[in-house]
Amino acid sequence: MNTGPSEDDRFRSELVSFLEEHAPSEATNSYRRAPGDLVPEWARRWQATLFDHGWMIPSNPRHLGGRDASAEQSVLFLEEISRRNIPRSLHFPGYGIAAPSLLEFGTPSQRSLAPAAIRGDTVWCIGMSEPDAGSDLASLRTMAEVYDDRFVVTGQKVWTSFAPIADKCLCYVRTDPEQPQHRGISALILDMDSPGISVRPLRNIMGSAEFAEVFFDNVVVSRDRLLGQLNGGWRVTQGSLGHERSSMWMEAVARLDRAIGDLLSHCRQLGSDTLMRRRIIGAYERAACLRALGFRSMTGAGPGQLLMKLATSELYTEVLSLAIDLHGPAGLIQAAPSDRDWWRDFLGSLAGTIAGGTSEIHRNVIARHALGLPGD
Repeated sequence: MNTGPSEDDRFRSELVSFLEEHAPSEATNSYRRAPGDLVPEWARRWQATLFDHGWMIPSNPRHLGGRDASAEQSVLFLEEISRRNIPRSLHFPGYGIAAPSLLEFGTPSQRSLAPAAIRGDTVWCIGMSEPDAGSDLASLRTMAEVYDDRFVVTGQKVWTSFAPIADKCLCYVRTDPEQPQHRGISALILDMDSPGISVRPLRNIMGSAEFAEVFFDNVVVSRDRLLGQLNGGWRVTQGSLGHERSSMWMEAVARLDRAIGDLLSHCRQLGSDTLMRRRIIGAYERAACLRALGFRSMTGAGPGQLLMKLATSELYTEVLSLAIDLHGPAGLIQAAPSDRDWWRDFLGSLAGTIAGGTSEIHRNVIARHALGLPGD
């Protein structure tokens, strides 16, 4: 007997109707940030619209920008927006790192900051990397003197995404230098307009200044801005990085699919030799395997989440390098005969092998936690 559309079918139909009615044209094209405009106004409006209609994070409750969607429906949502190349947000740290950390480790007052972070009303940056402690987070040196009612922070962060426009910073500091490295770290919530904080933008190879150095000169932070336990920040860092790594695999695989599809189209236009075709087929096979691995990792089976970020970021750079090779000498200049700026995309992709932990750090994590190999 025909019982009509399933709940999942109705979910997808409602999502498609919403996207066709509300998605801005800027979101459905190949969007790029203009220099000096890290989060354009259209992206802010779009993120707020998603939140208000319950589509920002569908699995969340209504007051957190969702609709209590099931895990299966969350996958349907990610598939649909990834297929359409529509971003939820152009500043991931707020909804993807800060908000989950606040909800997991925060006091009631701190958890109240999460809705604005998810909606995009506040822009967050994450204070992790330092000049002498990049992906080796346990080596951080930014110090916070501990008092009964406050912390006083002194030090420096670097490669801090969105710091030039951020309202708040989830900052990791050393609060007990006598403890082993990873046990003496605490997480603090800082207002970026606090006295003693200065930001120096860092222009990247693409010409934009998404990153910055952040300097802390005796910055006073009230004790109620401690997130989690004193000297328990390592646990918060692992949650933060886990949220970052686990939330973006489907978008990464969809980006791979689009790049491989564009590459195949150019092969047909420009012609290619047998070796190039084999290399493209190999990339296609690996992308398909990564999609299957991503779905499997959502069930909690195996070390898939540890592998996804490493594998997708490196394969994406490899696919773009293939495209440059396909265009020959013209591929090395931005005037390559193509509708897509492969050279620019290639340069931008290199950051993906660093953000969220370098590929080298990921290999160490996989070796220890997935393969059980001994550490240093």
